[in-house]
Amino acid sequence: MTAKIKDLYKKTFGCEPQSVVRLTGDGSNRVYYRISSDDVTVIGAAGTSVEENRAFAALSEALLASGVVAPKVLAVSDDGLCYLQEDCGDATVYTSLSAARERGCFNEDEIMLLRNVVACLPRIQFVVPRHFDFSLCYPVSEFNERVIMWDLNYFKYCFLKGVGIEFDENRLEDEFDRMAALLLSDNDNVFLYRDFQSRNVMLKDGEPCFIDFQGGRRGPIYYDIASFVGQARAKYTPDAVSAMIDAYIVALGEFKTVDKVHFAEMVRLFRIFRLLQNLGTYGYRGLFERKKAFVESIPAALGQLVELLSETAEFPYIQSLIKSAADLSMFKRNDTKELTVDVISFSYKRGIPDDTSGNGGGFVFDCRAIHNPGRYEPYKRLTGMDEPVIRFLETESDIAEFLDNAYALVDKMVETYLKRGFTHIQVCCGCTGGQHRSVYSAEHIARHISEKFGVRVVVTHKMQNVSYVIESKA
Repeated sequence: MTAKIKDLYKKTFGCEPQSVVRLTGDGSNRVYYRISSDDVTVIGAAGTSVEENRAFAALSEALLASGVVAPKVLAVSDDGLCYLQEDCGDATVYTSLSAARERGCFNEDEIMLLRNVVACLPRIQFVVPRHFDFSLCYPVSEFNERVIMWDLNYFKYCFLKGVGIEFDENRLEDEFDRMAALLLSDNDNVFLYRDFQSRNVMLKDGEPCFIDFQGGRRGPIYYDIASFVGQARAKYTPDAVSAMIDAYIVALGEFKTVDKVHFAEMVRLFRIFRLLQNLGTYGYRGLFERKKAFVESIPAALGQLVELLSETAEFPYIQSLIKSAADLSMFKRNDTKELTVDVISFSYKRGIPDDTSGNGGGFVFDCRAIHNPGRYEPYKRLTGMDEPVIRFLETESDIAEFLDNAYALVDKMVETYLKRGFTHIQVCCGCTGGQHRSVYSAEHIARHISEKFGVRVVVTHKMQNVSYVIESKA
């Protein structure tokens, strides 16, 4: 598939790509690559479904026609399995708010960012249908009772049965039927994004840029706003949630007026539904496919459900089952046993960083054998987090091979430390000035560890006086 992506790039831009870097996956069947030459950098996507790719391309065009910032599809392969799209960078709303999650509160600027994102949603919901043929939706064109039951049965079979909770099928199905009727009781049949959450909103030139919308379909207004404010991993405070909902209702006023009490009730209902759906996914990916990050996501989802279900009397049996699941010992997190990986970039002129944890475990990777962009005037004032330096290292050095070897060593240690219940690993990357090669390497090692293992990663760039946290995916 990589060869096909390269061929499509050459056919589109008339030159061979100088760099093809596979990007960390999102759990889907699609594989993404960052492909670049001297003049052009794009994202290449390789999927397994022509229909899904067609839906993405058509929705991209509809979003752009609606005045919404989204990646433009630049080319599609003849067989429809690959396409090239604009590169929107690596910054997402989720990653930009890591400091807020760490301190447990959101400042004025962070709340303003969230308000700006959700204020875009009504335009997506009401204007996109003017430019889109819903017969192109994948896998279905509307949010209906069948789709609801797919998700609720996913929860039943992949989560409840997966954790071994016994249940009365008739009682559970009765409440599923009641939930489905309520979910469909107020439906404007607008565009439903379906996976509207902070990981799927990039920041392009500081503005929200929307991705991963290929599962969109017709549906009610409540689904997407409930998905966004209810994202368990985002750890939004009540003040942040209230600010987002207020911003959404104000922006919605251009298209529809709502009763705020009824709106709040419907959003709570859809949050419950989405969390049940999430538990089905976590159960399948975590309990059946044995992917640790998904198992670690279960306690936060259960905690939200316990709170939301306590505010309604509609689903007493589901409430009792969720309480039983939340009380299982396998979901009782022991924070003292949570693994933290410190990833540090440094300058050898200043010395190797001390391990303040007292554990003494980990690695020091010497990046000085990698071709140094700091030797060239255009890069001297930049760092390994800046795009020109990133492009230089990915095209003019063997840093990808260096990192593959580093990943193999670090992965083995993280796996072992998780099994043994250790709480700390330190990974240091050093170069002459601690500015280019070490910073790039530390950034990529940190992202690799977070995506593969879902553990908490603390990133520190000594020479830039920069530090941030990538929270565990629980």
